[in-house]
Amino acid sequence: MGQVLFDYTRQDATGASRTAQAWARVPLATAPAERRAARARASALLKQHNAVLVAHYYVDGELQDLALETGGCVADSLEMARFGRDHAARTLVVAGVRFMGETSKILSPDKRVLMPDLEATCSLDLGCPPDEFARFCDAHRDRKVVVYANTSAAVKARADWMVTSSCALAIVQHLKDQGQKILWAPDRHLGRYIRDETGADMLLWNGECIVHDEFKALELELLKREHPGAPVLVHPESPAGVVALADVVGSTSQLIKAVVDGTASTYIVATDNGILHRMRQLAPGKTLLEAPTAGRSATCKSCAHCPWMAMNAMQGVIDCLEHGRGEIRVPEPTRSQALGCIDRMLAFVAANPASIAQPRRGFVPGLGSA
Repeated sequence: MGQVLFDYTRQDATGASRTAQAWARVPLATAPAERRAARARASALLKQHNAVLVAHYYVDGELQDLALETGGCVADSLEMARFGRDHAARTLVVAGVRFMGETSKILSPDKRVLMPDLEATCSLDLGCPPDEFARFCDAHRDRKVVVYANTSAAVKARADWMVTSSCALAIVQHLKDQGQKILWAPDRHLGRYIRDETGADMLLWNGECIVHDEFKALELELLKREHPGAPVLVHPESPAGVVALADVVGSTSQLIKAVVDGTASTYIVATDNGILHRMRQLAPGKTLLEAPTAGRSATCKSCAHCPWMAMNAMQGVIDCLEHGRGEIRVPEPTRSQALGCIDRMLAFVAANPASIAQPRRGFVPGLGSA
């Protein structure tokens, strides 16, 4: 299968840019007949191996459709893990990026967790190396450590709390009300948004999502003028200027809910464009516009798609099931230590259901987590 290789710069904790480990190997498109054959083969293998496919909203639409057709789910990162934990299948195929596979393994240690491509990662995960993060925590022991879901198992193992974008505000507010100071990692945009909304004392790690970091406020303002009645939907991993233009700021699940339940005919969406596939299925007839990541002279007006999410391909699902490739392992005690911060979040959400988005039609149960 042909592939295209991409390199991406990222910042370390000091703000220095580098490309270490930040690359993606994206499969080339295949012919329709080849895609149909691969999809049929993947479907048969899932049944043969008593496996279930759980896919993120940002992966290829055919993988999302295969998950739904075969009894799996399409959801955010945490619901993917919870769905797999509660499903009877003994093998989970996780179409997403590595931290999602790790979260599934943390919650389902007795199940086999496979990924179509183990190299599919996340700039937020890459930008928060466990050793550097541990030193950062050691230097600020007076703070509660709160990490975003988009982190490695090793980083979660060092945290007091894990949060998702839809419950982060409520949990940080809870900690602030207790008089706690917070060490936040890794997304500085999301951290800044939470700090501004809650007024909490938060020390922020210097990380970003390479997709959301590219949205441009000036270009978004121009697009809003062209479509004055279109609500702007923004994921809070975006820069402050972009968030300031939003009608809805929320998680992937909350943005989908805004389109499904909304009365407008057109929406401007500032998150990974992989989400548009599910939005169009759940809200047919509505017009969805991608928020701009570049100016009018650019060759790509909106290039908002994670290259690592794009590494997930139907052939990868086939290969991991046929050959057992791409198995996720999270050794002890890292797994049980990481489970602690996830369980703490789940207990909070269970006790405070209003802190998280509620499920709506077309959604899997418990949707609204990341």
